[in-house]
Amino acid sequence: IPTAYWPIGKIVTKAIHRYRYFLVGTNQSETKHRVLKIDRTEPKDLVIIDDKHVYSQQEVRELLGRLDLGNRTKIGQKGSSGLSRAVSAFGIVGFVRFLEGYYIVLITKRRKMADIGGHSIYKIEDTSMIYIPNDSVRVTHPDEARYVRIFQNVDLSSNFYFSYSYDLSHSLQYNLTLLQRPYELWSSPTSPAEEEPLYYLCFEPYYKYVWNGKLLERVKDIVHHDWLMYIIHGFCGQSKLLIYGRPVHITLFARRSSKFAGTRFLKRGANCEGDVANEVETEQIVHDASVMSFAAGSYSSYVQVRGSVPLYWSQDISTMMPKPPIRLDQADPYAHVAALHFDQMLQRFGSPIIILNLVKKREKRKHEKILSEELYPAVINLNQFLPPDNCIDYIAWDMARYTKSKLCNVLDRLSMIAENVVKRTGFFINRSDFYSSFCTTLGLCFLTGVLRTNCVDCLDRTNTAQFMVGKCALAYQLYALGMIDKPKLQFDTDCVRLFEELYEDHGDTLSLQYGGSQLVHRVKTYRKIAPWTQHSKDIMQTLSRYYSNAFSDADRQDAINLFLQVYQPSESKPHLWELPTDFYLHQKNSMTLPQDRRSYTLWWSPGILSYLPLAYDEVPCEDSMKKVKVKRVNRFEESIDIYTEFFKPYELTAFDDTFCIAMTNSAREFMPKTVGVDPSPFTVRKPDETGKSVLGNKSSKEETLLQRKTAASAPPPPSEEAISSTSEDDSEEDRDDDGSVSQRSTPIKLLTESGESNRTQEIQQQSVKEPYGLNLSEFPAEKDLHIYEREPVSCFPEDSIYGVSPPQVDRESREEFESHVMTGQGQVRVLCRDDMLMYREYVKNRYM
Repeated sequence: IPTAYWPIGKIVTKAIHRYRYFLVGTNQSETKHRVLKIDRTEPKDLVIIDDKHVYSQQEVRELLGRLDLGNRTKIGQKGSSGLSRAVSAFGIVGFVRFLEGYYIVLITKRRKMADIGGHSIYKIEDTSMIYIPNDSVRVTHPDEARYVRIFQNVDLSSNFYFSYSYDLSHSLQYNLTLLQRPYELWSSPTSPAEEEPLYYLCFEPYYKYVWNGKLLERVKDIVHHDWLMYIIHGFCGQSKLLIYGRPVHITLFARRSSKFAGTRFLKRGANCEGDVANEVETEQIVHDASVMSFAAGSYSSYVQVRGSVPLYWSQDISTMMPKPPIRLDQADPYAHVAALHFDQMLQRFGSPIIILNLVKKREKRKHEKILSEELYPAVINLNQFLPPDNCIDYIAWDMARYTKSKLCNVLDRLSMIAENVVKRTGFFINRSDFYSSFCTTLGLCFLTGVLRTNCVDCLDRTNTAQFMVGKCALAYQLYALGMIDKPKLQFDTDCVRLFEELYEDHGDTLSLQYGGSQLVHRVKTYRKIAPWTQHSKDIMQTLSRYYSNAFSDADRQDAINLFLQVYQPSESKPHLWELPTDFYLHQKNSMTLPQDRRSYTLWWSPGILSYLPLAYDEVPCEDSMKKVKVKRVNRFEESIDIYTEFFKPYELTAFDDTFCIAMTNSAREFMPKTVGVDPSPFTVRKPDETGKSVLGNKSSKEETLLQRKTAASAPPPPSEEAISSTSEDDSEEDRDDDGSVSQRSTPIKLLTESGESNRTQEIQQQSVKEPYGLNLSEFPAEKDLHIYEREPVSCFPEDSIYGVSPPQVDRESREEFESHVMTGQGQVRVLCRDDMLMYREYVKNRYM
């Protein structure tokens, strides 16, 4: 499992006088700490010292105490301090320098978005950018502030994700299976003996999908790898599918490529290294949430890719028009750039590579057709040198033309294509004991090859096609996990509606990032069931996209170039805003003559063909071993414990506020709120019985419960003066990272006059007496206080879950637990009529 040995979940930055920054990082349970020292006396250089020592909580307190005492300006004087806290954070995005000194970018707010095998996935909610050098050594530059503004135009609080212990840049298949095949040395031992060790892995990330790789490059070889946290850009969503009470989590990841990245009209086609514009890898993960462990749980994933047509092409935006003409910028008779692109895909995914080209074929004035006429000969040229079993498949289908036809059902045709594609590529499943026709001789089912979908923009048509392929793959995933009896899912079921909402959010997010607006044409548009009001919304989205492309894309492109360090400011070269074009920033190889020109016939990298259809990156060969760091740890070592990370036993939490309860739920959000309805999420609902599908809306029953909770736990109402003295900004700042409001957000004013104090006390007594019938003016009797003080605080000798022996469990409880584990492993007994009635009663009481 690719996990940090003990991920640094919280960072406290402390400034020592004027000369040092100290970063103190800790794990979730705050039992282990690391310390970084950053020099503030260097005006333009970055000097970081990492002693690599692991401190206990007492040791780090003593260290900071000595530093505080040694740096006080006046020894012994009260109020003087040599150490002050600068900021608390949840991770380091990276270090960046423009024309002055270095800045450090820290994550100050986060929100949990998904959970994969007990590993939490977070979204960045807010960041802080701190200048490192002290003011006394700062060498100012007049253009520094402008570069800072451009850099901050990349909104890190918008769809950037990270995880402390799960590698988001790779697929689930890569993370779980790379070293399980012939290398038994690296796998976990099967014997449950405590003395046998575990080998835990830490992979090098796939830098193509890492957006802060350049920002961490300066410190990557200096600090311990626990400090390095790689972020991805794209989309992350997770929903819960309830199948007769059995929770199944459906997760959708979208990884946007950091190579040749940019906005719609400014980044088209491919660069000279084979990286294409708007390349996004979408992965859907289905797992039985009854058991969250990777070792014992049931997990399945499917991956597909979208990206611009891999040719040298662009669109002229010098004239203001909605559809600028498409032009081919460079002749490529030997398909060199396409060869580089498909070489990358063969290396990452294996074969077959299937291209689904959705651009138009028939046009009165040749526009999109130009791309098809150039791509098809390129694929033919490359295929003549590949073995027949590993050739690139090319499927061209004019989706826009068939949409206008009344005789053709677009989604039916896409469904046929999807069925063929999924059967050819397969999908990943980590369990060999489930019935699946895709299992290989290795005992596991692997995804070999990938579907690559594109239209012109890779937005609207592409998202609908990817949804249909994902829907087909979802049916096979649920079938292989034993959730349904045949691999078919129908529209207008709770399951498909939940999945469709995930893909709609996924498509809207990617469209905003690349095109500047949400999707114009959705799945309902192609089903021809969209409401009449949708047409006006489509027009507004088209205008929004046009406005964004015309007026704001250039600024966004500059920000992306600066954030990804494609352009690095320097005194010796023109400023970013003075460049007439960023072509040479993204086409660096075009500036130099290649020393070793690649073959036009043997266009793939060495070693790839020998492992096909398996992906070269997933084969445990000498090259892949260099990307893996292995650590030998004890089975019960705290560093590999996911219990503390997931359940957070050191925090006071409410069960109803946990992530698994709050996430989108098929029974709560999609099932009709009427009595006697079939609770199965695979039942087709009639149009008049479908419930509301707007995510985030709570039912009236839930709102009532929420109001009761709020009324019961609300603090006493403050005076009018106190309310008026608190601004809206203050209440926003006091929100916790998970969205809940902390106690500090309650406006409080100290009242000194006796009249106001007595009135406040009466309000407090009245507010508590009304719901509970209590009278707080009567103090507890001395006898009751004596009983309370005599009760022990804890029966454990020390406050640590790792320092106590496990309690004794009776046989009946053990059998019940074993039965639950067996259910999580797929050995489920057939539901009887009593079970169905019990579940219907539960759903009625819980959600209706």
